[in-house]
Amino acid sequence: MFEPCYIGGWSAAEHWGLTEQIFQSLCVMTAKRPHDRKLVLRKARFELHTIPTARFVGLKSVWRGGTRVQVSDPARTLIDMLANPALGGGIRHVAEMLTNLFSEQPKEADKLSSHAAMLGTGAVYKRLGFLLQRDHPDQGALIEACRANLSAGYAKLDPALPADRLITAWRVWVPASELREAKQ
Repeated sequence: MFEPCYIGGWSAAEHWGLTEQIFQSLCVMTAKRPHDRKLVLRKARFELHTIPTARFVGLKSVWRGGTRVQVSDPARTLIDMLANPALGGGIRHVAEMLTNLFSEQPKEADKLSSHAAMLGTGAVYKRLGFLLQRDHPDQGALIEACRANLSAGYAKLDPALPADRLITAWRVWVPASELREAKQ
């Protein structure tokens, strides 16, 4: 119905075991530009997000009953959520899922840099670099990859939250609540 599309965001995070959070709708990433982005079909709630088909990479096929469905792989799921933290329920949940990825699926974590490069969004490197330096300082190579790909300008750690502190090393505006032990 939403072809071409894939299951992403919070729904993919649930599928891959990155979160224990239960979401009430299914997150669908589609190339279509639907008039209604939140729908209810046969008692199932869908939330649609538009992305170009050129960015349909990092996907895996899974079977749901007799239907094959495309789902973003764990690393791609995190990169999508770093591009738009609302896809993961906000940056705090995204940070928890990043921690779960490193502890539960370290081989998938190796794909973060290549998926970030494919997306080509500077805010992803800023958010990822900040979170890595704060929560995973042992990820030196990935932190350096983020630093090497910083773009000009500034981004908010989570666009939905007020941010009052600029972390100049990452060019990211951060809410005071997210500054716990941040290394600048």
